[in-house]
Amino acid sequence: MFIFDKVPMQTNLESFLDCTTPVVPSQFLPKSEMMKLNKLWHPWERENIDYFTLGDLWTSFDEWSACGAGIPIVSDDGQNLIQYFVPYLSAIQIFTSNSSLNCTRDRDETDSSETRDSFSDSFSDESESEKLSRWDGCSSEEGLSEQDCSWHPNARLGNLYFQYFEKSSPYGRVPLADKTFSLAERYPGLMSLRSVDLSPASWMAVAWYPIYHIPAGRAVRDLQTCFLTYHTLSSSFQDMDFEEDAENVERKGKEGESIALPPFGMATYKMQGDVWISDKMGGQDQERLFSMVSVADSWLKQLHVQHHDFNYFMGIRH
Repeated sequence: MFIFDKVPMQTNLESFLDCTTPVVPSQFLPKSEMMKLNKLWHPWERENIDYFTLGDLWTSFDEWSACGAGIPIVSDDGQNLIQYFVPYLSAIQIFTSNSSLNCTRDRDETDSSETRDSFSDSFSDESESEKLSRWDGCSSEEGLSEQDCSWHPNARLGNLYFQYFEKSSPYGRVPLADKTFSLAERYPGLMSLRSVDLSPASWMAVAWYPIYHIPAGRAVRDLQTCFLTYHTLSSSFQDMDFEEDAENVERKGKEGESIALPPFGMATYKMQGDVWISDKMGGQDQERLFSMVSVADSWLKQLHVQHHDFNYFMGIRH
């Protein structure tokens, strides 16, 4: 059964942001653990601190990874649809305060090669155009690269435990839940680490690719749009609303029960029509999209990261 009359004043872009916000089961941090938190990342005093584990975050993507996330939208001609998107892990960086965590290098067992460290200034003779391979059939890089644990430009960033940047064609990727569980077999911290253990620099990007819409059989412009959403992973940002609407508070996690991770940044690809950008409410969709793209760009520049999917979505070719 599909419900199409939900939140009648919600635009299609708002519906996408709302329906793709992961909501993760949370737990209260014991009082004895609060004193052990990094004061640079948790400078304020709070009576209760709730957190989630990375393992529970990946589990929250299980159904979306298997069946797609359904987004109720209204087409240009007023048709009610549900557009389905499958999430894929596009990029992730995890910084912790624990320098003793293993940061050994590894390689995928398949045809993929080691992804170059985006923080390093030393590159091979391979050209940038080869690194940022196109999606039109050329081979692309996929793999793992863990920075030396001692690397930290400042104390606030912490120690880089793990990073991953997807560079393969969308057709060669596996859904987010499957990918993260596979990576966790070699990097157990991807399951056990808690949001309170992570520095404010920890983040992930999720690529959302459309698969089908219901009812099917009608061509609707702009339903091939792909989205890229950016999410913080640290409890340091837990109380921030980012671009979330007050009207969508039902999506927020309840204290001690769940934590919502709304996107702070975004990029789009193949957005050509008006389905996702409404002229209602004074054109706030256009403003929101522009703001979220700018924030994502600023975030990547601050961390000196070259994010392959972001560059491709933005039409940056080297």
